[in-house]
Amino acid sequence: MAITTSKVVRLSFTTAGGKSFLITIPNPREDLSQAEVLAVMDTVVNSDIFLTSSGAITGARDVRIVDTTTNDLFDSSQA
Repeated sequence: MAITTSKVVRLSFTTAGGKSFLITIPNPREDLSQAEVLAVMDTVVNSDIFLTSSGAITGARDVRIVDTTTNDLFDSSQA
C-alpha cells in the first residue's frame, strides 16, 4: 500500500468552437503568481501555436492548481 501526492497547474483556454482546451503542467513552483500565469496564457493565445479539434485558442478561461493524493489499496505488481 502506497500513498502518493502530486500537484499540477491546469491552464484552461477557450477555443474558436466554444469548447475548452487544457494544458496541464506538473510540479508548479510554490511561489507561482497569478500575473506570471496570465502572462504565459496570453503568450499561448497570441502565438497561435496550438490548433485544437474545435479551432484556434481564443482566450484564457481559468487557472487551477490541483493537489492529488492517491492511496493505492491494491497493486497486483506488488502482490
